[in-house]
Amino acid sequence: MTRRRWIADEVAGSRAALIGAHADHLIRVLRARLGQEFDISTGNEVRRGRLSGISDSRVEFELGEQVPADGPMPVTLALSIFKFDRMEWAIEKCAELGVARVVPVVARRTESHLAAAAAKRTERWQRIARQASEQSRRPSPPEISQPIKLKDAVTLPGSTRILLSEAEQEVTLKDALQSHVPDGDIVLALGPEGGWAEAELALFRDAGWSSVSLGPTILRAETAAIAATAVLLAELGR
Repeated sequence: MTRRRWIADEVAGSRAALIGAHADHLIRVLRARLGQEFDISTGNEVRRGRLSGISDSRVEFELGEQVPADGPMPVTLALSIFKFDRMEWAIEKCAELGVARVVPVVARRTESHLAAAAAKRTERWQRIARQASEQSRRPSPPEISQPIKLKDAVTLPGSTRILLSEAEQEVTLKDALQSHVPDGDIVLALGPEGGWAEAELALFRDAGWSSVSLGPTILRAETAAIAATAVLLAELGR
């Protein structure tokens, strides 16, 4: 039977622990019992863990042998901020798929109240990404960065930098990946509801980003993020 995976809050030698609400879920919802075995991600590796201690808001494990685990895709999503409930869904699903990093971006068409509130949502987004990574047995959650302005997003480093744009009429994401297999880190930028402004498209173009589309269908922002990540996953053979 497949063992459930947890991402440790604390690691020291051959011991690891979950704390706070993370531990409470295992204790109260999943009825943790001493001696149960789980896969425990320590950040650098995944090891088999035997539950050795239960106390108030704390669960401890004795760590055993290493368990084989795939690392994250070398993909950073520069995700323009949109309505929070749908953005949370996109972050959750892209974390399940295995992206390495999500960078929230304030674009010209990002609603002003969302841009103002985004920094306070980062901790919640990190928690959602962590839970999704455990659910899908990822060894670690994606990094969820603090929101940045678009002028800073344009300079994000990556050996392959791809702009998803409704204005692109000829080159699809799949075509671009098949004609030039990425070597190294990939950065994929996705626009907000309403798409990129013309001036933003020019900034990306001048910075050397490749413009692609997902085809003629107009997708919601969260659907585009998940679909693009899935295409990358398939083309990278992951």
